[in-house]
Amino acid sequence: MTAQPSTAVPSDADDLLVSHNPAAPDDIVAAVRSATPDEVAGAAARARGAHRTWTGMGAAARSAALNLAADRPAEAPGGRAALISREVGKPIAEARAEVGRAVAIWRYYAQQVFDPVGAVHEPASGPGLLLTRRRAHGVAGLITPWNFPLAIPVWKAAPALAAGNAVLLKPSPDAVGCAQRLAALLEGVLPPGLFTVLPGGAATGGALVDAADVVSFTGSTAVGTEVVRAATARGIPVQAEMGGHNAALVLPDADPKTTAAQLAAAAFGFAGQKCTATKRIIVVGDPAPLREALIEATTALRVGDPADAATHVGPVIGVRARDAVLAAAESAVAAGGTRLAGGTAAEAEHAGDGDGWFVAPQLLEGVPEDHMLAREEVFGPIAVLFSVPDLDAALALAAAVRHGLVTSVHTRDLDAALAVVDRVDTGLVKVNAPSTGVDFHMPFGGDKESSHGPREQGKAAMDFYTKSCTVSLVPAGGL
Repeated sequence: MTAQPSTAVPSDADDLLVSHNPAAPDDIVAAVRSATPDEVAGAAARARGAHRTWTGMGAAARSAALNLAADRPAEAPGGRAALISREVGKPIAEARAEVGRAVAIWRYYAQQVFDPVGAVHEPASGPGLLLTRRRAHGVAGLITPWNFPLAIPVWKAAPALAAGNAVLLKPSPDAVGCAQRLAALLEGVLPPGLFTVLPGGAATGGALVDAADVVSFTGSTAVGTEVVRAATARGIPVQAEMGGHNAALVLPDADPKTTAAQLAAAAFGFAGQKCTATKRIIVVGDPAPLREALIEATTALRVGDPADAATHVGPVIGVRARDAVLAAAESAVAAGGTRLAGGTAAEAEHAGDGDGWFVAPQLLEGVPEDHMLAREEVFGPIAVLFSVPDLDAALALAAAVRHGLVTSVHTRDLDAALAVVDRVDTGLVKVNAPSTGVDFHMPFGGDKESSHGPREQGKAAMDFYTKSCTVSLVPAGGL
């Protein structure tokens, strides 16, 4: 079986996409030109032909191809992780874990190929059979962010391919180098045209939504809302995973040291650049024990070169992201808040090595509940500590935002934990664990403005990337 997954890099496009190493901005990781709308349409036409070839190959051949896709990054995981770390500033330990996760996702969906695709029923009257059958939509358009430049494209592409679809991938311009490497890994694995990377910005993304039969998006709430609107207007299935402003509820019986370590990792790991990062820490009762432990855990995190295995917090993705974190912290202090960790703006800005876009983790307390940090996500290493008198007040404060992705609750009391699970309005609840980290074999998604459409990952993804058809079979001789 031959394959040539392609990266569309038109020679005559006007828009040049350049990704920089955020730890050393003069280091250009990738420079490509945007795919034009006409080129997106051409890639979609080729993908439709590849889709027909792919679905005609049989389950065993498709499963073998997806397993081979897993073998490629597994053969040289260090190089893949180094590229992730270089292009998006992810600490190398987390980058290695992302490569391992991508491998596991490919293998998981290689087995999903063999799952039942329908059910057989007895007809209500007369001879024959009634059956349902799930079929691929055709061409899946995937729009992915930069913060998980391998794992998110794979957790969308793997189920789409396992279900029988072709894939058009538009990655974030900040992670185009990782997307190109993914396409190169799939060379010789998939039929020509089945997997195509289309670099670009808004115009390319719009053309992708116009050309696809099913769309999956991960990114900001503002852009996701536009993607949903465009796909819905066309009448095609769409899912969008968007922002999060996640709360951790800390009950009085939680162990301060253990909880603080989990919260610091969840809030500031990878410089807080995860949709599942903890942004609000809500303590029930006296905050003093947790406060001291949290300051200690936060200041112990090493900020620096993401290629260094000892680094916990690398740079943020760009200068605007860094400035947004510092401006939010300064605004909170001006509004009456107290900075518990992070130093002054000047100290925070130069926390890392060299001239990269580093910022020290910002931990604040006493921020008014109507301040933007209490209401809106800032994508970076910044979190706010609140204290409330009881669990009801904690739940009310946790819910007072427009997003609903994940809540963590920290307690030794099982009854209290179950009460939180039943009362929070988020799609994911973590008990005595960091808010970050999801299991790829389980459904993933949020409530309110965090998500639109069906869940991602697990078997839920196979449902999203297929459509159901009901078939009635009657003997040729008639009833």
